[in-house]
Amino acid sequence: MTELDVPSGVPAKVATPLPGDPRLARLSLNQRTIPRWSVGEAVEGCLAAGIPAIGLWREQIAEFGLDRACKKVRASGLRVSSLCRGGFLTGLEGDYTRAMADNMQAIDEAAALGARCLVMVVGGLPEGSRDLPGARRRVEDRIAELAVYAGQNGVQLAVEPMHPLFCADRGVVSTLRQALELAERFPVEQVGVVVDTFHLWWDPDLTELVGRAAGRIASYQVCDWITPFPADALLSRGMMGDGHIDFHSFSSLMQEAGYAGDIEVEIFNAEVWAAEPSSTLATLARRYVENILPS
Repeated sequence: MTELDVPSGVPAKVATPLPGDPRLARLSLNQRTIPRWSVGEAVEGCLAAGIPAIGLWREQIAEFGLDRACKKVRASGLRVSSLCRGGFLTGLEGDYTRAMADNMQAIDEAAALGARCLVMVVGGLPEGSRDLPGARRRVEDRIAELAVYAGQNGVQLAVEPMHPLFCADRGVVSTLRQALELAERFPVEQVGVVVDTFHLWWDPDLTELVGRAAGRIASYQVCDWITPFPADALLSRGMMGDGHIDFHSFSSLMQEAGYAGDIEVEIFNAEVWAAEPSSTLATLARRYVENILPS
């Protein structure tokens, strides 16, 4: 019987890799790709599909319980490619104390889970503010406050540049150049960067910047850029191969930069979320082998 990709229903171009297939050795499932699964279900799903790493989210960790999650992950043998997320550092004085306390807690959680990094979504403009330079200065100042604590706990903060579409509400760091200029102020074990295909595929300086990021790339996240956009732009990430990104070229850049870590599939998409989770994992594994591995 022909395997079908979900949610599109088109025939699969490659067979689903079986557990133990060496082509899956660096594949990681970001938990938000299948948000209906608990931490325990996501871990078991990865094991069944032969996916050796997982990117966890703090909301699901809180629901499952941190101690329980740590035990589950350790017993599974899965690598924790990232913990999402820290950040939201742009608030004014009234939000400062809460934000810093939450980020310190996030660092503690990442350390307990043995996560490769804590992804930092730095935050957008405070409500009513138009002071973009001021928001970016606050990010720099607050990363500086958190970096030493992160390093002391063996956690690398991973600054994620976000597509300019999200500058106002989610990420005032919009380019890999900006992220690197921020990260390079600190020892690499304290602060790195996230390279996410969705956010960076459009950048005309991508080749130069990925090369400059060599040694400081904390996370490589993949999904596709699809058009037309849905009404909620946040849910506009597509399954690899459904959109406009040249993944083979992107992954080749990462290989040339010496990145040998996990490759994390992170998809925010209502149709993907509605599909049966095990079928989504099968499609994800096929599309990873077909599209992401350097040719």
